[in-house]
Amino acid sequence: MTQKKRFVLASRPDGMPTSDNFELKTEELEAPQDGEISVETLYLSVDPYMRGRMNDAKSYSKPYEIGGTLGGGSIGRVIESRHASRKVGDIVLGGWGWQTHATVSGDQVSPVDPDLAPIQTALGVLGMTGLTAYFGLLDIGQPKAGETVVVSGAGGAVGMIVGQIAKIKGARVVGISGSEEKNRYLSEELGFDAVVNYKTESLDEALAKACPDGVDVYFDNVGGEVTDAVFQLLNSNARIPLCGQISLYNVAKKEPGPRFLPLLLTRTALVKGFLVGQYQDRYSEAIPEMAGWMKEGKLKYSENIIEGFERTPEAFLGLFSGDNLGKQLVKA
Repeated sequence: MTQKKRFVLASRPDGMPTSDNFELKTEELEAPQDGEISVETLYLSVDPYMRGRMNDAKSYSKPYEIGGTLGGGSIGRVIESRHASRKVGDIVLGGWGWQTHATVSGDQVSPVDPDLAPIQTALGVLGMTGLTAYFGLLDIGQPKAGETVVVSGAGGAVGMIVGQIAKIKGARVVGISGSEEKNRYLSEELGFDAVVNYKTESLDEALAKACPDGVDVYFDNVGGEVTDAVFQLLNSNARIPLCGQISLYNVAKKEPGPRFLPLLLTRTALVKGFLVGQYQDRYSEAIPEMAGWMKEGKLKYSENIIEGFERTPEAFLGLFSGDNLGKQLVKA
């Protein structure tokens, strides 16, 4: 029998998670039944949204259960199949999460085309990450040529793709991150027009200098003080796709912030939260377009790949200290 390893939620964190919140288990892999497949994990994704699922609180996604496997996107190779459309050796994308092996329904995975791009991009630029950037920016932000687009968390997996798509659409792009290394990459490699380091610069002064004509689109991945500062520069009819609030995910006690509703009223601005799953029936239009931009050299991506399944919690915790430039992945 094949042995599988999996990480389960050992306890719910209070504030910032630690390694004590995770437990590694070793078990026998279940044999597939009719309609099922067994997969060997090649890559798995760790993402900020997983922090919210560690809480026992109502949200758009079910909380992880104590003792349950931490779920998330994974890419694997089929090693046994009792499904008519899945063959041994196929590369597939699914949501079996933090496991070295899994037995799942063959209907709940999708094929990954190794000829389109490297397979791990199905978890990143051509997966949930890229789709989040694509639909959030284009459907809600609707950037126009010559407008100013500001992206917080710009050195992260979603943020750097947002900025590049905005450039493709002819906008002026300002990226905010907390690292000089990331900001150099954004400006020198990805062509961002201006960058701001929120850790070393006065946000109000640096943003005012970077956005002399105000802000037309603000793609918010971060929230908190960064968003408070950007909101002061919103132009009339500004659009704010609300993607994430990573600065607040590990705050044990919510901090009061500026009351921004009067600003939204006087600037006639739109704030809209969104979930990428809402666009599932349109994925087929986005992926070929982004793959085309990649082949043309207009869309680049960066990955931070941690080697070794046992380091999955380490890779996840690194998201909250800003360790990753681009997409954080684990190679199992």
